[in-house]
This record gives sequence, C-alpha cells and structure tokens, in this order.
Amino acid sequence: MPLLIKIILASLIGGLFSLVGGFALLARASWVKRFSIHLVSFAIGALLATAFLDLLPESLELAEEGGLIDPYSLFIWALFGVVLFFVLERLILHFHPHHHEDTEEHHHPTPTLLLIGDSVHNFIDGCVIAASFVADPGLGILATAAVAAHEIPQEIGDFSVMLTHGWSRSRVMWANVFSSLASLVGAIIVFVMRDTLEPLLPQFLAVTAGIFIYIAAADLIPDISKDAPRDKSWHIFALMFLGIAAVWLLGRYLEGR
Repeated sequence: MPLLIKIILASLIGGLFSLVGGFALLARASWVKRFSIHLVSFAIGALLATAFLDLLPESLELAEEGGLIDPYSLFIWALFGVVLFFVLERLILHFHPHHHEDTEEHHHPTPTLLLIGDSVHNFIDGCVIAASFVADPGLGILATAAVAAHEIPQEIGDFSVMLTHGWSRSRVMWANVFSSLASLVGAIIVFVMRDTLEPLLPQFLAVTAGIFIYIAAADLIPDISKDAPRDKSWHIFALMFLGIAAVWLLGRYLEGR
C-alpha cells in the first residue's frame, strides 16, 4: 500500500476515533444538563493536562531533536497562542454579543474558540501522524493509536462544553466531525511539503498549548467558579483532577513509561 494512502487512512482513523467518547455523550444528552458543571470541570483538567503534559513537552522534545530553534522560545509561541485567542474572543464578542435585546438567544464564544482550538490541534495531530509514517510506518501506527486514545477524554469534555452552552446535538456532532478532518489536511500537507513544514511542528504545538491554556483558564474556570454551588466544590476538584489523571495515565501507558 502506498505511503500516502496509509497516512490518509491513519489520519482519518485517528481523527474520527477520537470522537467516540463525544458521540457516547450525545446519546445521553440529558446527562449534560444534570452534570454540566462536572463535565466542564473534567474538560478543564483534560485541557490543562494536554497543554502542560503533552503538547509543551512534545514541542520541546522536537525542538531539541531538530536543533533549529531555541527550545525556550517555544514558551513565547505558547504565550502568542494565549494572546491570539484573547484577541479572537474579543472579535467574536464584538460581532456576536452574549445577549440580543430582541431575543432570549444566548451566545457564548467558548464553544467557537474550543472548536477552533480543536481544529488546530487536530491539524497538528495529522502533521504528527504523517511525520511519524515518513520516519517509520511502524512508528506511524503507534502515533495514530496515541492520537486517537489521547483525545478521547478531551473530546468528552469538549462535547459537554458545547452542549452546555446551548449548541444542538446535531450541530455539535457535525462541527466536531468536520473539525476532526483537519487532521487529514495536516497529514496531506506535511506529506507533500514535509521537507519545508516539518521543522515548524514545535511552534505549532506550542501555539496549540497556549490556546488550550487560555480556554481552560479564561473561559471555563470562571464559568464554574461563578455558577457552581459551594456544596459541589469537591465535585469540581475531583473531576478536574480526574481529567488531568486521564490524560496523564493514557500518555504514560501509550509511551510505555
């Protein structure tokens, strides 16, 4: 089988399989209203863990292996991701305010920001899968499995955030399906332009980490801090740490540590 076909199939499998947890949640959407604070708490942990335990270490490792950039400059790229999404959120709020005077429709930028962040992350996943296959097909298979499994806890949280903020189940489903296809775009681009774009993977990973840090810290944490009853604080802490633990344990298991 040609290498490009392997990469395409792997990126599709990695992107779509990561949605399994989210689709399972959609089947019981009534749970979201009842457990929304808990699910968003899980999402906070998963996003922060993905940024600090996965994306940033991987970007540093790639930078050190390549030797083309100063690894510490990646923290500037992560900061750029935070600032970029702050500006983007301001623009979204400007054109889509939270509350329209003539309706009761509620708009919130978090689902849109989360979807953009996921698309960037999926794009990077596709790049990583393609680069792994180019290096060694066996390594590419392992990378595909890691991408699919590592995304499951995060996607459960992402789906819950979108549903909590009023998106319909069909909108959440199709938005995330198309977002997952960004991995295919990334994979094909890296395969076609691998000699030029592969050295930029550390910067892409760092920017994505900044995006997830901003979403968790600036959007989701204030939401639950404002809305959660005091008697459920321990639930919030427990679910947040569960999200962190899920990402950490999957990462350690898949890396063979």
